[in-house]
Amino acid sequence: MCGRYVVTNAVTKTKGLVKSAIQIEDNENYNAHPYQNLPVIKKYINGSALEKLKWGIVPSWSKKKDFKPLINSRLETIDEKISFKKLIKLKRCIAIADGFYEWKRTEQEKKPFFFQREDKKIIYFAGLYDENEFCLITEQASENVLEIHHRQPVILNQKDLKSYLDLQLDGSTFLKEAKKPRLEFYEVSKDVNKPTNNSISLIQSLN
Repeated sequence: MCGRYVVTNAVTKTKGLVKSAIQIEDNENYNAHPYQNLPVIKKYINGSALEKLKWGIVPSWSKKKDFKPLINSRLETIDEKISFKKLIKLKRCIAIADGFYEWKRTEQEKKPFFFQREDKKIIYFAGLYDENEFCLITEQASENVLEIHHRQPVILNQKDLKSYLDLQLDGSTFLKEAKKPRLEFYEVSKDVNKPTNNSISLIQSLN
């Protein structure tokens, strides 16, 4: 799964990719976490836009006030789950990131690691949205990521963004077949465990 990530200056980084930025300004978030409003790309009839949505979808069929928002959706079952099968057909979005965190569980503790593209380029997470909420799509981890965790977010290359947002294409098939970028990672401080901690020091390597 993916439960924390880093996103800095999303407006500047998506300039040229989107037609407009809706009520959003550049900032630096080194500990983006669920239930925050975070920048995503959505497609409209007149072009794509960058706007903020809340991370975590409460399905429309859920009438329980205490229903825990869904922050991730598994690519392998996305066409079957009632919460997501309509969204992958009709409501796709792309979240912007510099990198993300994942934790390696041992018998004694959980160690946080920071992941980024090997080429250090922007990360584009494949996502779904509903109203003003979104979630990220995850898949089986690549070979090197398996060392830390068995799941990872589905990451798109920039050349594939328009295709993913094209509702004429089958979304899940496209994501399964698209070539994914290689990732690198290193251990970081446990300070990231506390959501209120938010500084560039969180992504500094312990080594």
